[in-house]
Amino acid sequence: MDPPTSKESSKEGNGEIATEEQVVTPWTVTGGTDGKIDYNKLVEQFGCSLITDEVVKRIEKLTGKPAHPFLRRGIIFAHRDLTAILDCYEQGKPFYLYTGRGPSSEALHLGHLVPFMFTKWLQDAFKVPLVIQLTDDEKSLWKGIDVEESRRLARENAKDIIACGFDISRTFIFSDYEYIGGAFYRNISRIQRCVTLNQVRGIFGLTGEDNIGKISFPAVQAAPSFPDSFPHMFGSRKDIRCLIPCAIDQDPYFRMTRDVAPRLGHNKPALIESRFFPALQGESGKMSASDETSAIFVTDTPKQIKSKINKYAFSGGGATVELHRQNGANLDVDVPYKYLTFFLDDDEKLQKIGKEYGSGEMLTGEIKAELVKLIEDMVTRHQAARAKVSEDVVDMFMAPRPMHLY
Repeated sequence: MDPPTSKESSKEGNGEIATEEQVVTPWTVTGGTDGKIDYNKLVEQFGCSLITDEVVKRIEKLTGKPAHPFLRRGIIFAHRDLTAILDCYEQGKPFYLYTGRGPSSEALHLGHLVPFMFTKWLQDAFKVPLVIQLTDDEKSLWKGIDVEESRRLARENAKDIIACGFDISRTFIFSDYEYIGGAFYRNISRIQRCVTLNQVRGIFGLTGEDNIGKISFPAVQAAPSFPDSFPHMFGSRKDIRCLIPCAIDQDPYFRMTRDVAPRLGHNKPALIESRFFPALQGESGKMSASDETSAIFVTDTPKQIKSKINKYAFSGGGATVELHRQNGANLDVDVPYKYLTFFLDDDEKLQKIGKEYGSGEMLTGEIKAELVKLIEDMVTRHQAARAKVSEDVVDMFMAPRPMHLY
């Protein structure tokens, strides 16, 4: 792999962190020999910053709202220039949110929902516009999905995203295949002129065997970071800052973007980054849409949810009841407890469960029963919300239109 030659990519590290312990790229995430992701090492090698308690308290003070559980519990744990975004907000200057989804499957799993749940909270807390990119072109290039099928999956995934409850007056969802052109494409071209083939190879680990679409695609994911890519929302303004909520494996795209931005007269996009949502079988990286036993999908029935959790959710409990009572559960590896950490809003209840299960007072079957009920209720609510999302509603969210900045 050629070393990255861009200023920020060189300083902040390669897109692929490949050691004996782990591999993290936008397309591959595998844990180390113990199956875990070393997030401290990832932060150090990527060059981003940890979110401190002081930053969380500042967010609460500025928004007048309690921090999202993901923030309080360190699930959203790293950032780039988040404090600059908070400065803008404090000074009454506008910013917008940008996140996305690569539509490679019919339905989302719970791991896919995590960034959208947090992005909705950010939108509600700060009352700001949001753009959501559906990279149907990316999935055709990387997964070999037929172009028309990729377009169809994008609209199906849009329904699940809309079901998360985004404010239609502040949200623009777009598919690359449908939206790219005009100002957006002009920004893609400007970005492409600033990035060499050696840089792309160094940042993303691409080789001579990859198709040429993969080489040019990073500019497509970078372009929404610039406000004048959306003239119907921001006109030709370049001064509006962008905050990108994403999982940390997407960081390489935006290190490249941050290097290019000042050369094109734009602000560097800020990032707020999450840990990975573990597979049912354990913390070995991301869940997989291609392995139904690794994930709970938003289309699963209560029976399927119960079966998956009871059968596949890795337990940190004792091998026998006697050993469990004696030693308690290992919360660091227990998947039911980790899922509760993501989705149980009640801090006191979570602490109580952790104390009782960690001490051996609560059994594995009991914590799994708690999780089954929580996830069943959550998925049922999502399915009811999605059922109300018609094709007309999708069209409204995807229609280019003016939006208020505040």
